[in-house]
Amino acid sequence: MDKAPFESEGIFPDQWLRQAADRGFIDSGEFKIPDANFQPASLDLRLGAKAYRLRCSFLPDDKTVREKLDDFVMGEVDLRDGAILERNRPYLIPLIEELRLPQNVYAKTNPRSSTGRLDIFTRVISDRSTRFDEISPGYHGKLYLEVASRSFTIHVQERVSLNQLRLISGKYRSSENSARDFHQHSPIIFAGGQPADASYLDGDNGVFLSIDLNGDENKIVGYKAKKNSLLLDLCAIGGHNVEDFWDPVYPEKKNRLVLEPEEFYLLLSAETVRVPPLFAAEMNAYEPTSGELRTHYAGFFDPGFGYDSKGLLLGSKAVLEVRAHDVPFMIENGQKVCQLEFQTMAEAPTVLYGADVGSSYQNQELTLSKHFRRPEPQTPVQYPMF
Repeated sequence: MDKAPFESEGIFPDQWLRQAADRGFIDSGEFKIPDANFQPASLDLRLGAKAYRLRCSFLPDDKTVREKLDDFVMGEVDLRDGAILERNRPYLIPLIEELRLPQNVYAKTNPRSSTGRLDIFTRVISDRSTRFDEISPGYHGKLYLEVASRSFTIHVQERVSLNQLRLISGKYRSSENSARDFHQHSPIIFAGGQPADASYLDGDNGVFLSIDLNGDENKIVGYKAKKNSLLLDLCAIGGHNVEDFWDPVYPEKKNRLVLEPEEFYLLLSAETVRVPPLFAAEMNAYEPTSGELRTHYAGFFDPGFGYDSKGLLLGSKAVLEVRAHDVPFMIENGQKVCQLEFQTMAEAPTVLYGADVGSSYQNQELTLSKHFRRPEPQTPVQYPMF
C-alpha cells in the first residue's frame, strides 16, 4: 500500500485491510489472520483465550482497560477448549487482534450479522476511551469485547468471531444526495420488485425501511427467541433445531403485531436493498427519540449485499432485530422502522458480499443465523409412466 491510498477518504476495502495487516497496523501476534476473516469492507475479530466475568459494564475513560478491570471482575473463564457464557451476564474478552494505527486512520466496530441474530449484545472497548465501538486515530493498543447474551446461554471458544472491524480514513459518509443520485441510474432500494420512489429516500444519504407483516405461505412473519432454551454452541454451524430456540410469530388481524416488552424478535423488511461496490451501508434507528423500539443490533452491510454485476438481483431483504422497551408496542405492516445510511468506500473491494465470500444471508427470506438447520429443499415426487 503506497502513500496515496492512506490519504484517500472512505472505508478500507478488503485489499487495503490485507495490506494494513501486512504493515502491522492490525497485529494478531502468533495467530495468522485467516483469509476468510477478510470481508469486502471489514475484518472479523477473534476471541482470545480468556473471558472475565463482570459485575457490570464500564468504560476506561482516561485509563487503560487493564487498570480498571480489577474493580469489576468476578471470575475468569478459560476459552481455549470452549466454555459456557451465562445468559444476561456481561463478560469482557481480550481479542486476538491489536491495533497500531497511523494518525490519519481510525476504526469502528460492529457485531457480525450472526451475532445480532442470536441476540448477543457485543461492543468493543479500547484503552483511554469514553465510547464503545469507536477507536481513535493513531490508536496503539489492545481491543476488548464486551459480550452479554440476552436470550440464550452460549458455548464459545477461543478464535470464534463475534465482531467486525472497519478501518476508515477521513470522511466515510457520502456527500448529500450522492446515494439519491446513484439511485436514479442504478437503484439501491426496491419496493414490490420495482425501484422505490423518492419517498423512500432522505436528504441524509439514507433510505427508509419498513416492516413486512404479510408473512410467508404459512403466515409466519418472524421469530421470537425462547427463554431458558437449550445450550447454543457457536461452533456448531447448522447444528441446532429451530424449534428448540425460536417460536414462530403470526400477525393479528389487519397485519398488525404487538411486541411484548423485552422480548427479542427477528422480522423482515418489506423492501429489498442493493449495496453497490463503492458503497457500504449502516442501519440506524428511524425514530430513536420514541424510546419504545430498537430495530437493529448488527447493522452493517458490506458492498455487494443484494447486488450482482449483471443487475439480475433486485436487492435482498434486511432481517430486523427488534426489541420493544417499557410497554407493549404495536407495529403495522408497512410501518417505517429504520433507516439505512449509505457510506463511501475508499476504493471498490476485490470481493463482494455474496458468492465471492460465501455469505450466508444473500437474497435472504427471514433467515435465522447460520447456526440453525435450514429446511431441506423438497424433491418433486417422481411417478412411474405407464
